[in-house]
Amino acid sequence: MKALELLKKDVKKIMENDPAHDYEHIMRVYKNAQKICKKEKANEKLVLSAALLHDIVSYPKSDKRSKISSIESAKKSKQILKKYDFDDDEITIVSDAIRDHSFSQKKTPKTIEGKILQDSDRLDALGAIGIARVFATGGSLKRPFYNIDDPFCKKRTPDDKTWTVDHFFQKLLKLESLMNTKSGKIEAKRRTRILKEYLKQLKQEV
Repeated sequence: MKALELLKKDVKKIMENDPAHDYEHIMRVYKNAQKICKKEKANEKLVLSAALLHDIVSYPKSDKRSKISSIESAKKSKQILKKYDFDDDEITIVSDAIRDHSFSQKKTPKTIEGKILQDSDRLDALGAIGIARVFATGGSLKRPFYNIDDPFCKKRTPDDKTWTVDHFFQKLLKLESLMNTKSGKIEAKRRTRILKEYLKQLKQEV
């Protein structure tokens, strides 16, 4: 698919050097999407295009606009896709998938392409790479690792804007139950076990 190779080049130029949302994140989501596409009846070209473009606008978590990153990415994706051989229906499927994939949007995508993109992106928030991304983001925002009085949110509501480990309880451990596809659910379960093992080890050390 020549269009996908050209899109990769475009995206690589656009992406900023945010360790949690950089070009390497895009390519991991792309690979996740490829694997899920093999087992689901979806248009691979549209799914992979959405994977490449899903974070082309990514405001930092500290920015008030962070929650509209996916909406802005969807708008920008339309402009980019018009340069290539995508018809209006295809552009709508890709841009809608991008708009609805974000956790903060609290939406379940309507199309299988959108569902696969959402699963593929969420998988990259889990497992060993998910742990790395959590602490990369926390470090960039200069947040403490955990609340010393209640590190694992036993008696309080998680607050991941203040403590990094709270993000596990506020979001990451919930993702497994929110996956859309069978293959996404299987992989999410495996990766969630890694998060739980990590927290168990952390508990012993702090």
